[in-house]
Amino acid sequence: MPDSKIPMTSSRPYLVRAFNEWILDNDCTPYIVVDAGVQGVQVPNEHVANGQIVLNISPGAVRSLVVGNGALEFSARFGGVPMQVFIPLQAVMAIYAKENGEGMVFGSEPGSPDPDGTNDRDGSEQSGGQEERPSGRPTLKVVK
Repeated sequence: MPDSKIPMTSSRPYLVRAFNEWILDNDCTPYIVVDAGVQGVQVPNEHVANGQIVLNISPGAVRSLVVGNGALEFSARFGGVPMQVFIPLQAVMAIYAKENGEGMVFGSEPGSPDPDGTNDRDGSEQSGGQEERPSGRPTLKVVK
């Protein structure tokens, strides 16, 4: 019988890399949805809406994309201004193809944002509901 107490690393970096490759192999444009409120996220804040940002990570839109086991990073231009983007992988909420919406929305893992807002960013209980979270299910929308 397998030992269920063996600690595993997060599957999210492996899934992000695989879905990115799959989307590109199908001649589609990979977009990611990022929780901009997660500590360590460095994205252009003027493009954040409702605490989230949607980013095109296709080779034509970014340079030097690296999806490591802890973070996703690349350089890109936003309104003509170059910026180095850094996203801890627990902040990646979804990856999908712009053209047809095919992809994956990520669930909770230890240390990841909890969709129902009951845990804070490091997985511990919140005291007194300090952070205002949107209600309902997260939604994806195509940004042109």
